[in-house]
Amino acid sequence: MDLLRDLTLILLATTIVGHYSTRIGIPAVIGQLVVGVLMGPAVLGWLHLTHDLESFAEIGVIVLMFIAGLESDLQLLKRYLKPSVLVAIMGVLIPVAGTYLVGIFYHLNVTESMFLSVIFAATSVSISVEVLKEMNALNSREGTTILGAAVVDDVLAVVILSVLVSTTGTAVADGAAASSSLLLTTFEQIIYFAAIYFVVRWVAPYLVKIGNRLMIPMGATLMAVILCFGMAYVAELVGLSNVVGAFFAGIAISQTSAKSTVDRHIEPIGYALFIPVFFVSIGLNMDFKGLGNQIGFIVVLTIVAVLTKQLGAGLGAKLAGFHWGSSMAVGAGMVSRGEMALIIAQIGYQAKLMSPVRYSAIVAAIIVATLLAPFLLRFYMDRVRKGQVDKSKVRPAE
Repeated sequence: MDLLRDLTLILLATTIVGHYSTRIGIPAVIGQLVVGVLMGPAVLGWLHLTHDLESFAEIGVIVLMFIAGLESDLQLLKRYLKPSVLVAIMGVLIPVAGTYLVGIFYHLNVTESMFLSVIFAATSVSISVEVLKEMNALNSREGTTILGAAVVDDVLAVVILSVLVSTTGTAVADGAAASSSLLLTTFEQIIYFAAIYFVVRWVAPYLVKIGNRLMIPMGATLMAVILCFGMAYVAELVGLSNVVGAFFAGIAISQTSAKSTVDRHIEPIGYALFIPVFFVSIGLNMDFKGLGNQIGFIVVLTIVAVLTKQLGAGLGAKLAGFHWGSSMAVGAGMVSRGEMALIIAQIGYQAKLMSPVRYSAIVAAIIVATLLAPFLLRFYMDRVRKGQVDKSKVRPAE
């Protein structure tokens, strides 16, 4: 009964707030995040992040990234592979350096500072995906690069986390990767990415063919969901985020004849229930208790987290040949930390790598940075589009 009450509150509030957010020109996802902050422990205390809501939220982000993969253009992803790698590398190195220095400045020890840098190295592209979908820019040059860079970014964050675990010898390994051995983890991930080719080439078409022959409603869609959850599960087994598996499952299905059918069936399920719960759950992590003396730390950490990610990823895009407007749009798309950073922070907290007060301040900085990300992305994408329109109006001299 508590779950039904919570779901009713979440869906009612996100429906109303999402409508008015869109009406006044704010990304609907911002309204959903704010609902979580207002209705959660931070303000009203009506909702708390229970195990059941966490499960719904987990399914929500998996479905969202599956849809993103389903609607992505594989040829564009291949075309922008090099920019994606550059964006990911620069978008990890600069935030790692910047947030490490923040930790040292605020007298965190070396291990705490290193862990802080790992937390803010991660990118959660799910919120950027939602904004790009709203703007019909998912398959733009900028959108494609952001999607590709997010996958590489996730791999880099896991590798850095694995190195930190192996060098500090903490008990983080169980939650950080499938194995405490960095070499084994890396090998497992290489095998996983190699297997994706076979899934796209043979497994997904075969599953769709079976689904079409099943004498049940939506057979092909059911097989697509099985592939999505299966690849998300295996991704977690090898130390990657489950969203990586879901994204590539969507890519695989997008190369089959069932693409439009599956997309038409999956979107209503995701957006009517699971995806709103996921965005609200991020806001539910916010708690203002004990933060009175941490305001300076939160403000500085948030500013550094946003600027280093935007400028780092933007510099990567610039090195790949993008003009500055597009580079800043790509950088803005990588700013959101969301669930990835929250998961890594939780791992560190459980391993007693940070104090409860510092943990609460870090979570606050993650959420504030995540709230800012959609505004930044929309602002820079609007500028890119305006520049494209202005160029199209220019006529060569007679």
